[in-house]
Amino acid sequence: MPRYEFRCRTCGDTFELSRPMAESSDPASCPAGHDDTVKLLSAVAVGGSAAGAPAPSGGGGGGCCGGGCCG
Repeated sequence: MPRYEFRCRTCGDTFELSRPMAESSDPASCPAGHDDTVKLLSAVAVGGSAAGAPAPSGGGGGGCCGGGCCG
């Protein structure tokens, strides 16, 4: 189940909640009981490229959709 990070605008506390994706935009109360919270944008890295690995070059396929469709 995905974890979402929230920040309370009242007390400034940052907290996480695990909830289904279908409930990702539902309001959340902070642990102190305040209702004025905002969901934070989290950058999650997903993939299998090692850090520092060279990016693929422009020739020989790849492209935006596996090659062939982009001029």
